[in-house]
Amino acid sequence: MNDTRITPETNGVRFGLLTAGALILYTLIAIFAGFFDNLGAGALNLIILVIGISMAIANFKRVKEDRMPYLAGFGTGIVTAIVASLGLGFFFIITSAIKPDVLDLSHARDLFGYDLSALMAFLAIILMGSLGGAIISLVAMQYFKSPDHKPIEGIE
Repeated sequence: MNDTRITPETNGVRFGLLTAGALILYTLIAIFAGFFDNLGAGALNLIILVIGISMAIANFKRVKEDRMPYLAGFGTGIVTAIVASLGLGFFFIITSAIKPDVLDLSHARDLFGYDLSALMAFLAIILMGSLGGAIISLVAMQYFKSPDHKPIEGIE
């Protein structure tokens, strides 16, 4: 089942939207259940991101019949993280417009000052999700790289 139409970008966007949906659902649950202000509960966002990136890379490898180039897998992980972060960031802006006191629920005001705007929170979500996603993708590719992948020799 080699689908030649799938690219790292299309795969990353599809799984990024799925991951964003999971992040948004978890954020909604956290807000309505009253544990959005718990910083420890925010660690589950990172776990959801790890699962989304891993699923995207695994799917890309499966579609390419285990012949996935290293940088293509790395790219699909990064695109997944960026799309998921953008989705969560836009959701946070919309949530802040509907429920303006949502920033008061988070401890982000302690880190960035009390007057953290929704735009600054959006940018922080994008930055943390994208950089975290790049690191997660690097680690995940150590497990998903092709069995015949050999490092470049003779560079020293």
